[in-house]
Amino acid sequence: MADHVGFLSERLSAMLGFLRGLGMAEVPVSCDCFVSLPPGSRDDHVIFGKNADRPRDEVQEVAHCPGASHPAGATLECTYIQIPQVERTRAVVLSKPAWMWGAEMGANDQGVCIGNEAIWTREPVCPGDALLGMDLVRLGLERGDSAWSALTVITSLLEQHGQGGQCKEDPVAFSYHNTFLLVDRNEAWVLETAGRLWVAQKVTEGVKNISNQLTIGAEVTAEHPELRRAAQAQGWWDGESEFNFSRVFSPENPPARMELAKQRYKGGTELLKQHDGSVTAAVMMSILRDKPSGICMDSGGFCTTGSMVSVLPRDPSLPCIHFFTATPDPSRSIFKPFIFSDFSTPVLRVVSPQFGPDDPVRKQPRFQSKVDRRHDLYKAHQEAVSTMENNPDEGSSVFGILRELESQCLSEISAMLSGEIPGEELGDLFFDTVDTEIKFYQ
Repeated sequence: MADHVGFLSERLSAMLGFLRGLGMAEVPVSCDCFVSLPPGSRDDHVIFGKNADRPRDEVQEVAHCPGASHPAGATLECTYIQIPQVERTRAVVLSKPAWMWGAEMGANDQGVCIGNEAIWTREPVCPGDALLGMDLVRLGLERGDSAWSALTVITSLLEQHGQGGQCKEDPVAFSYHNTFLLVDRNEAWVLETAGRLWVAQKVTEGVKNISNQLTIGAEVTAEHPELRRAAQAQGWWDGESEFNFSRVFSPENPPARMELAKQRYKGGTELLKQHDGSVTAAVMMSILRDKPSGICMDSGGFCTTGSMVSVLPRDPSLPCIHFFTATPDPSRSIFKPFIFSDFSTPVLRVVSPQFGPDDPVRKQPRFQSKVDRRHDLYKAHQEAVSTMENNPDEGSSVFGILRELESQCLSEISAMLSGEIPGEELGDLFFDTVDTEIKFYQ
């Protein structure tokens, strides 16, 4: 296994070296999503995980938004466009780039988790404003009470409003289509899109990962009603041979980032197989921290800017637990547990400052200037990483203590799920661990 991952790492490094030689050192390697359902999990839990790989200087905040009721006819301001609001939205916790409305990943109070990935297909990426894939993640969580219902929310909005728009905080154009991993206590769905078209595959057991490529072949569970007709009209499918979505819709000349993702996808698959039958939250965290596979990514102008792991017990009487780093590089961060509660203390130290109408994303033309979006934990973590680089012994000691804190949290969560500790006693665990982490850094 180590030799195989090492080989993948060498191939990835060689390809990056080639791209740098062409002046393409900023090519993003992008994200990875994972899920383990029993019997892939050690316990009777569904385990979700994602690394968000984004521009290196982009700040990712963790925001908790309570459920809310909305008046008839209300509109919702997403990152770039307005859409009709629904009557009721669910409570969500989101790990999100601080400049946008949408989220890279998150969960709602019904035990639904969603993460997205960038992809490119034969369908062109529309240059105009539309819903970002990250907007669709948040909308699915706010409006869906299961993985399937969240999927129907996303596909309906996709057909109505399309997907597109600038995907990074920069005036240089960068847009893409999206794949999604949607998970709840019982099942998972892989949703892959091409413009307004889509296809979905249901996963009910075992382990599954997605990266920046199409993975759904002939095993299709649900699809856009015009999908095959559109493929045939374009001459991509003859209408008689087996319909394989990945083969039909993958671009003939895929971007370099998609080619690089193939190696990372294989590495992630191997790591899941290695732990198949024994996946826990701690195992999922170790996968997200894996450097040789490229899953914990640090390349040119891009790196892993935020990470999430969720534990979704099959038993509906037990709470779901969602772990977030709220800081870059999970190998030098700790995962902090969030549990939905009506009485939890707001955790403002992982929420970025707001700039209102003066925000560069709100001005026209957009992104002509930069603002400091760092939240308190991000700043403290930056200083700790700098200390670690300048004084490795001191830095290693700090992160060692924090890893012990993470291990202690995992033990308390395990005790709660086995009935040894009442769940209501852990409602402020996210606040407490963020506060403790900042104090350690100081």
